[in-house]
Amino acid sequence: MITLLDCGVSNVASVERALHRLGAESQRATTPECVSNARALLLPGVGHFEALIRVLDDRNLRVSLIDTIRRGIPFLGICLGLQALYDTSEEAPELTGLQLLSGRVRALPPVAKLPHMGWNRLVTKHKSQLLEGVDANDAYFYFAHTYAAVELGEETVATCSYGTEFVAVLEKENMCAVQFHPEKSGEAGAQVLRNFVRLSA
Repeated sequence: MITLLDCGVSNVASVERALHRLGAESQRATTPECVSNARALLLPGVGHFEALIRVLDDRNLRVSLIDTIRRGIPFLGICLGLQALYDTSEEAPELTGLQLLSGRVRALPPVAKLPHMGWNRLVTKHKSQLLEGVDANDAYFYFAHTYAAVELGEETVATCSYGTEFVAVLEKENMCAVQFHPEKSGEAGAQVLRNFVRLSA
């Protein structure tokens, strides 16, 4: 059972449909209790960093989300769900992220047309559980974002370049996240979700 954290500012329905196509069961969580009881947790996100963080705080979801991840529950963040893991974001510098990863999410450089929207390939840095069965250097994934984590760390398993190199896939113990949208990325994206479901079993 995959628990989708529904903050009202994300693409929960499309991720839900993608999971169901794979035969995975899912449920939505809107309360701290539901998050704490999750056996596998997925945080999808589109839109503005401020909107997501304020919902997490207004609904008292921050503490339960952090505690659940730190307890070792399998976690997958998508797009804004990746960015929220960091300390802060230039998109809303007055707010604090989940601080599960050190660093600051930054705006992509204006040398390219923004937002970065469309298909792009990855460059793998380390062996990845999420990308198992995917020829990540040749497969294309769908991106839609203006901000990204550009400070690469040991948890960075794949990057993408659009004006600058940024984190496309990260894995740290039970915590995984992708900047692209696997639910919109065809068979390659479906395999990423399939791998997360397998890791959550």
